[in-house]
Amino acid sequence: MRKYLVAASMLALIAASPLAQAKGCLKGAAVGGVAGHVAGKHGGVGAAAGCAIGHHSAKKKEEAQQAQQTQQQPQQQQPTQQAAPAPANKS
Repeated sequence: MRKYLVAASMLALIAASPLAQAKGCLKGAAVGGVAGHVAGKHGGVGAAAGCAIGHHSAKKKEEAQQAQQTQQQPQQQQPTQQAAPAPANKS
């Protein structure tokens, strides 16, 4: 009975995960859940920790990509030459 309850809980979490919009959480939770289960039947704790770590890693990766894009933008733009101002008329 417990296996069915755990399986139903996992399916519910997987089905609800796109609503959460937590990048990296699902992958980290899967890995953490398996690791926690193997390490001593602590799958829930492992899944929670894996979710947190996966989300943190995904956030760092996204920030690195944004930083790289901002560095590439100035290199792609051509420097514009400004025209010299017209001399002032002294009358």
